[in-house]
Amino acid sequence: MNEWFETEQIDADTYCISEYRHREQTHCWLLCGTDRAFLIDTGAGIRDIGPAVRKLYQGPVTVLTTHVHWDHIGSHGSFEHFGVHEAEVPWISKHFPVPRPAVLSDLIKEPTVLPDDFDPETWNVFQGTPSFTYAGGETLSTGNRNLQIIHTPGHSPGHCVFYEAERGYLFSGDLIYYGQIDAFYPSTDPVKLAESIRKLKNLKIGSFFPGHYRYPVHPGIIDEMTEALEQIEAEGDLRQCSKTFDFGTFSFRF
Repeated sequence: MNEWFETEQIDADTYCISEYRHREQTHCWLLCGTDRAFLIDTGAGIRDIGPAVRKLYQGPVTVLTTHVHWDHIGSHGSFEHFGVHEAEVPWISKHFPVPRPAVLSDLIKEPTVLPDDFDPETWNVFQGTPSFTYAGGETLSTGNRNLQIIHTPGHSPGHCVFYEAERGYLFSGDLIYYGQIDAFYPSTDPVKLAESIRKLKNLKIGSFFPGHYRYPVHPGIIDEMTEALEQIEAEGDLRQCSKTFDFGTFSFRF
């Protein structure tokens, strides 16, 4: 497998660009419109996602960031315009909160299969100045597609999801996916994570498109996660407690 990115077409103008050779299996989502495209996240930066995007869309591209973790911002520098939540501007423009050796350990950890010509020692967490910020509640347009920004803290202070009501699409980043959802770092908050998941219950969602692993995620996962978090809270463990709570298709590590 020579290509780092794998691309799948979701509908006529929506694509998933994935890094399946990395253990995180990060997904980036390209939403093409009449005036511009939105690219939700840019991966780990092991390879530049720019050429993969330009094969699919030749117009202007605006990058939207679910959250400023290293595996979601790696190719932001390949695009003129990118936005982040205002709470995480210092992380991307001044100082990433995790030491480089710790990030590098995660970057190369098995079962990741790195390209033969990739040198981890020359790789760095992306740092740059956003061209715009958001607080949550804004609606952005590609010209013919509208995307609502919803602030969903917990996994990180500025985590956001992006909702396209017309199609019933929810691009859920690291808030909702099949796998282990982490809220045990100092910058995370299990209580806010639970609040953020409950915040989505009244949306009409046909498909969740997550930041990692298998997709699409079925809409009923909101109720399943809410019930699981209520169970954890009833046991007094909705807090950072050095425990993992396994519910089959998903788990929480607090």
